[in-house]
Amino acid sequence: MKRSLKYTKQPNRIDYGFLSILVGLMLISFISIYSAFNLMTENGTSILIQQFVWYSLGFIIMGVIMFFGNDTILQYIKKAYFVLIGCLIYLLLSRFCEALLGFYLPLASSINGAYSWFQFPFGSFQPSEFMKIVLVIICADIINEHNLNRSMVTYTSDIELFKKILQWAGPALLLILLQPDTGICLIIGISLVVMLMCSGIKKEWILIGGGFILIVLLIFFYLFFFQYELLTKFIASYKLSRITAWFYPEENLSTYGHQLYTSLLSLGSGGITGFGLQPDAQAIPEAQTDFIFATIGQSFGFIGTSIVLIVCLLLDLYILRIAIHTSNMTEKYFISGILGILIYQQIQNLGMVTGLLPITGITLPLISYGGSSILSYFICFGMIMNISSHAQKFADFTYN
Repeated sequence: MKRSLKYTKQPNRIDYGFLSILVGLMLISFISIYSAFNLMTENGTSILIQQFVWYSLGFIIMGVIMFFGNDTILQYIKKAYFVLIGCLIYLLLSRFCEALLGFYLPLASSINGAYSWFQFPFGSFQPSEFMKIVLVIICADIINEHNLNRSMVTYTSDIELFKKILQWAGPALLLILLQPDTGICLIIGISLVVMLMCSGIKKEWILIGGGFILIVLLIFFYLFFFQYELLTKFIASYKLSRITAWFYPEENLSTYGHQLYTSLLSLGSGGITGFGLQPDAQAIPEAQTDFIFATIGQSFGFIGTSIVLIVCLLLDLYILRIAIHTSNMTEKYFISGILGILIYQQIQNLGMVTGLLPITGITLPLISYGGSSILSYFICFGMIMNISSHAQKFADFTYN
């Protein structure tokens, strides 16, 4: 029996399975935002129209990337990095100007205490959302080039790889942290860790990293429960209040625990089928963004939340399938980084809404309202669509 690789036809440029999942997430987003109209302080119709515009632009961007190919993105990715660094510096200067001089730079005022957005009449632009994608693309190429040039895996070679990645990720992480936006920093950090874990570095680094995180968490919680005043000297009180609200939401109902408490009430009151579209049962802060999953639970109950979880899982598994079928290592590292971002955001958002994790302000990808997040992800999806197109060539085997 002889096995041969046979191309019966050229694979389609469009992966219709992947496209169907994205359309499904878009529809879930529209229905969820529409159902949150009674819970918003903003104009619900305006929010829904903007989300429709962002998704339309996202699909257009994905189509453009599919037309020109991934090489075009790689050709300009480092230039995009420096443009985004310039944007982050501008936002940081705006923060310093308001703190020292009493005014902020044009288009760069604070939102909820953070200088993370450029604000335009038609919407806002968050550079850090795009920076996380740019860093994944750059670091995927760095890892592949490093592996091609090294003769064997050693601690020295691994440290060289860490240095190369830090040269690009370090400045961006510092600028984002100073906005301040620890949520995006966590997302970027986790995506880089996932890529490094897939890069072939020595397993001892993973054990060392895991042990370090465990020690830090043990020290933090010891100080939180037994030396709280000492801990406030190192961590801002408003950040610690999120941990307090996580552990004691009912005791802090009128302050920091209000969001979590109302979220749990919304999910619990929805029952099996929920109250239907645009319920007026329980107010939910940030119903169209951070806590949109609570909105879904209140409107459509257990059935609605289960559908959301299934579609999110389908997206993750489908992207993983594409990574398995591609033979290009840079593409594998890129997809692993994107999967790290997606899965972390999903777990963190769902965890904070259900009280399993502290509230961090991280939205539910592709479902929560937000233009920068949607557009940045669709840049990735355009590249993944191209990867899927040529990866199909290696999946068509015949036996003679």
